[in-house]
Amino acid sequence: MGFTHFDENGKAVMVDVTAKSETVREATATGRILVNREVFQAIKAGTVGKGDVLGVAATAGIMGAKRTSDLIPMCHILPITNCKINFDMDVDECAIYCTCTVKVTGKTGVEMEALTGVSVALLTIYDMCKAMDKTMEIGEIYLVKKTGGKSGDVYNDLHERKRASDAGTPGTLKKELNIL
Repeated sequence: MGFTHFDENGKAVMVDVTAKSETVREATATGRILVNREVFQAIKAGTVGKGDVLGVAATAGIMGAKRTSDLIPMCHILPITNCKINFDMDVDECAIYCTCTVKVTGKTGVEMEALTGVSVALLTIYDMCKAMDKTMEIGEIYLVKKTGGKSGDVYNDLHERKRASDAGTPGTLKKELNIL
């Protein structure tokens, strides 16, 4: 399969999706932020001076998903029909895992929106907690799955942590926010 984001002269273009059929499409992405023990406990207890970190991060992640086309060149503007942000707090790792699931009925997928939602949510956690910990690390951002569309369903089962958290690993705290 060739790249569709270039014209015959090699210039970047927006992909023409006019002839594509509308289908229900969904994408889920995940990522994590590692924080120090003090920050982890403050987020968990809701005592961070800037407010409800995970609540604000969830709102920011949803806003980020909705504004993806403003950030990624050639990305289509999509009428998102649902966006969920979930947080999984791993006490042992002092890690907060964020999962973003985005849904649309449209002609193109929402993978970029899910990835952007996770990225913005994690950046918001960093921003709200940077006074307490300047050594936080954001990483492991990747597409977990996507469904719908011409290329069909894709599942990324290469990451052990995700499978373990799906099974309800002890030592984790889960929080789900669905704002849309």
